[in-house]
Amino acid sequence: MRKILFVILSLFLSFNIVAQNYNTIALLKYNGGGDWYANPTSLTNLIKFCNKELHTNLSSAYATVDVGSSELFFYPFVHMTGHGNVVFSDSDVKNLRNYLIAGGFLHIDDNYGLDIFARREMKKVFPELDFVEIPFSHPIYHQKYSFPNGLPKIHEHDNKYPKGYGLFFEGRLVCFYSYECDLGDGWEDTSVHNDTEERHQAALKMGANIIQYVFTN
Repeated sequence: MRKILFVILSLFLSFNIVAQNYNTIALLKYNGGGDWYANPTSLTNLIKFCNKELHTNLSSAYATVDVGSSELFFYPFVHMTGHGNVVFSDSDVKNLRNYLIAGGFLHIDDNYGLDIFARREMKKVFPELDFVEIPFSHPIYHQKYSFPNGLPKIHEHDNKYPKGYGLFFEGRLVCFYSYECDLGDGWEDTSVHNDTEERHQAALKMGANIIQYVFTN
């Protein structure tokens, strides 16, 4: 999976380090003041769900990785969330672009208020690309679980329809952006946001689809 990424990794990492992190997903840490650490139970619950329902072998503990760190290349899937400002330095931009071009994958989940900042900073990473709305027929909506109408609506916020956007580099989806959906909140313990079990399960199933898509394409 994502052979190019691991060819590059082999230039500066030992095989043991790569193997150790191959099944670990990560949370992206960024500067600017936004709460990148929001939803502390979300990835843990998503991992548990995927290991049970998809029979994956993901590490039970997710990693936290700085956007500008070389350790970013350890992880095939990185999740970004928050409510506020995001600022990528020039070195952050270069590192994230290289990671995504090399085979990495970024999931951005707007936790309400992230949209303008995420779009601005990702334009630095790929100035030649624009986010495009992903059609409901795309495989990311049709893995183990089928979402014929696209993303589920987890939290209301501005009462807009949830939309999934993507950045495609040379035909490959390198970044999936869930907007007006709040998947991460839905992954959290139901007691945190008083979500129904139905919404919790819908969010986890869509998250599992994203994981399955990343690890099989």
